[in-house]
Amino acid sequence: MPRTLPSDFFWGYATASFQIEGSTNVDGRGASIWDEFSRTPGKVADGGNGDVATDSYRLWKQDIALLKQYGVTAYRFSIAWSRIIPSGSRHDGVNQLGIDFYNKVINELLAAGITPFVTLYHWDLPQALHDSYGGWLNKDEIVQDYANYARVCFQAFGDRVKHWITMNEPWCVAVLGYGRGVFAPGRSSDRSRCAEGDSLTEPWIVGHHVILAHAHAVKIYREEFKPTNGGVIGITLNGDWALPYDDKPENIAAAQHHLDTAIGWFADPIYLGFYPPYMREMLGERLPDFSDEEWAIVKRSSDYYGMNTYTTNLCKAGGRDEFQGNAIYTFTRPDGTQLGTQAHCSWLQSYPAGFRDLTKYLYNRYKLPIYCTENGFAVKNENSLPLLDALNDTDRVEYYSGVLDAMCEAIDSGVEMKAYFPWSASLHVLLAGCALF
Repeated sequence: MPRTLPSDFFWGYATASFQIEGSTNVDGRGASIWDEFSRTPGKVADGGNGDVATDSYRLWKQDIALLKQYGVTAYRFSIAWSRIIPSGSRHDGVNQLGIDFYNKVINELLAAGITPFVTLYHWDLPQALHDSYGGWLNKDEIVQDYANYARVCFQAFGDRVKHWITMNEPWCVAVLGYGRGVFAPGRSSDRSRCAEGDSLTEPWIVGHHVILAHAHAVKIYREEFKPTNGGVIGITLNGDWALPYDDKPENIAAAQHHLDTAIGWFADPIYLGFYPPYMREMLGERLPDFSDEEWAIVKRSSDYYGMNTYTTNLCKAGGRDEFQGNAIYTFTRPDGTQLGTQAHCSWLQSYPAGFRDLTKYLYNRYKLPIYCTENGFAVKNENSLPLLDALNDTDRVEYYSGVLDAMCEAIDSGVEMKAYFPWSASLHVLLAGCALF
């Protein structure tokens, strides 16, 4: 039977400012940590940077015309903090040209019948904040500066923007930026890769501060803007489904430990008001804690669950990577078969049932509507395929077809899904083997 989605369901595409806008030194925009990082040789897989990207700062009107042509009902994009406040600091002025740019984008979207979903932070910290006090490592400064930036955006755009995302993928901010060192600002204990950083402590500190900054922005919105403007505000978390490699108890536990670390690290404090017990056991005193006053701000500081997911991992016990909950990931089943079709990214295979099972897990655990704010597939060796083969696009079509069937199955089972946004921007930033999407 044909399935009918809820009448208020949003279809659209998702992007990020650094990956599409370009014009990094135009109209008063300040530098971000991704500007310097991506220009450093060897930091980005294809040697690209954000100076031009897809040139959306100049071509935004054509981009929106294409969105309208595709029939989307929503568009998720992010605001570049350093385009709004070039230094990022609460002590410095606002760049009116940056405000004007995003006003034009928002107004054009609305005129086209497209609902804007605005992400306040998609990894591009103003460079000046990193240089002056260490950025996300400094709680006292970064929380205040981020809260100020959020308030500026709520004041400038909140009369028209009714769907806000505070942070995109804090796991990536903390682990890839301060643990593995493969994202900006490129800090880790690996001195062959990074000149500075401490992978044992910094990621957990950064994640803690990101949660608190998010919560303060939500508090500001709910108290100062929602009574007049309405709307919803929340956070988007990355996290993929985990299956035990087999039915051994230790591998069943490993799959849950993966979920605790990849998702629960951020979701449990924000939605439930505590860190996962496994993380406290694993990290001990290295996992910071909030004061009672901070917990009161953090708990329930999201109106929905923002879900970014791409794949499913089979999990074995016995690993030594804390960022994976000490689980070992594989796509190879015990019988030697693969979980799904291999993507260009080493970390991605198709497995539609994982999308369904993840949404059911999240809805049952956190009991809030789910917005799928990212999902997608990078076709293996797509850049070198013959044109007709690339246009046929079999692997990607099969991926999306499977995911959409799985999403409908989840909705049929009672999961409240509110939106689906395939990822559409360049993923050249993923150093570990994925240069296209």
